[in-house]
Amino acid sequence: MRVLHIITGLGIGGAEQQLRLLLRELPTDSEVVTLTNPGAVAAGIVADGVRVTDLAMTGNRDIGALPRLTRLVRQGRYDLVHTHLYRACLYGRFAARLAGVRSVVATEHSLGDAQIEGRPLSQGARALYLAGERLGSATVAVSATVARRLERWGVRGDRIHVVPNGIEVGRFGYDPRARRAARARLGLPQDAFVVGGVGRLAATKRFGTLVQAVAGLPDAHLLLVGEGPERAGLLRLAAQRGAERRTLLPGACEDPPGSGAAPGSDLPSLLAAMDVFVSTSPEEAFGLAVVEALAAGLPVLHAACPALQDLPAQAAPGARGISGSIAELTAELAAEQRRFKERDAHRLPVPAAAHHYDISRSAHQLMAVYEHTVGGPHPTPDRTPSEK
Repeated sequence: MRVLHIITGLGIGGAEQQLRLLLRELPTDSEVVTLTNPGAVAAGIVADGVRVTDLAMTGNRDIGALPRLTRLVRQGRYDLVHTHLYRACLYGRFAARLAGVRSVVATEHSLGDAQIEGRPLSQGARALYLAGERLGSATVAVSATVARRLERWGVRGDRIHVVPNGIEVGRFGYDPRARRAARARLGLPQDAFVVGGVGRLAATKRFGTLVQAVAGLPDAHLLLVGEGPERAGLLRLAAQRGAERRTLLPGACEDPPGSGAAPGSDLPSLLAAMDVFVSTSPEEAFGLAVVEALAAGLPVLHAACPALQDLPAQAAPGARGISGSIAELTAELAAEQRRFKERDAHRLPVPAAAHHYDISRSAHQLMAVYEHTVGGPHPTPDRTPSEK
């Protein structure tokens, strides 16, 4: 099966790195088009042996990109087009229809109750999304939570397929040598208690709460992996709270790493350097970073994680929900610090939840969606949600 993946950009991000992992597992003849920003993940996909084409789109209103994309789709003679992220879903669905490709799948990676891809939702964005959705064949939700949100929006339930995000579970297994190497590279004391987080440094992630909670623990260090517009503000906040020297923001982390990555700079090594993982984001589509932390054997505190909400509580005994208040988080971290000092080992057993979300399982589920879509009924764009 020839499949073209269309994605908005290929810089370092959750959806982008998820696509790379899936391409390694899917038994398809795949190619990728990025509308813009062929960054580090594009280079990784090419290194894996998959062709990437940069459409060089200049912005959301670059309508001239549509005929260029349509031409690429038509020339490729693809059996199926798979789109990822809002802009790519809009342009990709229209281009596939114009090029005569009848099987079109779109993955909804980042839909929240009040935002999409970190930006506030508007009625216009929702209307445009639904208009484009009816040009496709199927919509993939990365969690049951996202599937329910899509149905509330008006997407027909029979067009929604839940295919959760996945990770390479074995790569995240705890390695004490990686822990030592990462801490040495970052300048962290080998015996320090390190609180960790991973994600885009954006206001919606509420990492400021984490900075203030760690600042309230004099002996704790914070390792926050990611990049984004809130970086400077988080560093100022740490300085105001007297925790500047205990707060490390090493930047975004490509995962899987490129061939030139320094020892101790990959995500499994950075997780190995941590002693507890915290996700302060109040709204998530899946919670991939939480699952990765569980696979690394870390105790986890999370404000929201659909990936765990969709499983029985016993699937992740090392994970606990938090309300998001600074006082509660400070108290929880103080308790974790005491447990850290009492434990002989640095890690918990890898829970069932991590194995449940292995990338090979996700790829198998997605392949079933592909086969159903190619062999099943095709779009009826004139049917509206009210006609169900």
